[in-house]
Amino acid sequence: MKDNKISKIITYVVTLLALIGIILLVRVLMAGEEAVENDVDVANKVVSPLVYFSQYLLYFAIGITLVLSLGGLFKNPESLKKTLLGLGVLGLLFLGAYSFSDSNIVLDNADIVLPGGEEGSSINRLVGTGIWFSVVLGFIGLGFFVYDLGKGLIKS
Repeated sequence: MKDNKISKIITYVVTLLALIGIILLVRVLMAGEEAVENDVDVANKVVSPLVYFSQYLLYFAIGITLVLSLGGLFKNPESLKKTLLGLGVLGLLFLGAYSFSDSNIVLDNADIVLPGGEEGSSINRLVGTGIWFSVVLGFIGLGFFVYDLGKGLIKS
């Protein structure tokens, strides 16, 4: 019986949020495209509330997701152990990618130094780290894909 009550409450909350979103969208549509594009005051009055509502809704969804995920992890110690082990492996891969990255100058197509692209910049190092990290994870994923494909071909 308790689950039925919670389900009804969630349904009412979702319906209320949907109605608020529809009302905010209708306000934007009633203002008209030209008025929203040309008049800053109109844009602030009708578009900003819709953007803020969407932003807060996103933050709420992220918060609920994190709370429920962490709650599930802490209730199951074996799952928490696997998660922490996975995060540790990712941390080691990140450190490896960081060691491979360098801080060369970042140039655009016309050989002009981009902002933050100076020699020795930490931004260059972090960009290089992200690229190497993606490459390493890509090769690991490709390896698992080939392994699974081979295993499937051997079975059939």
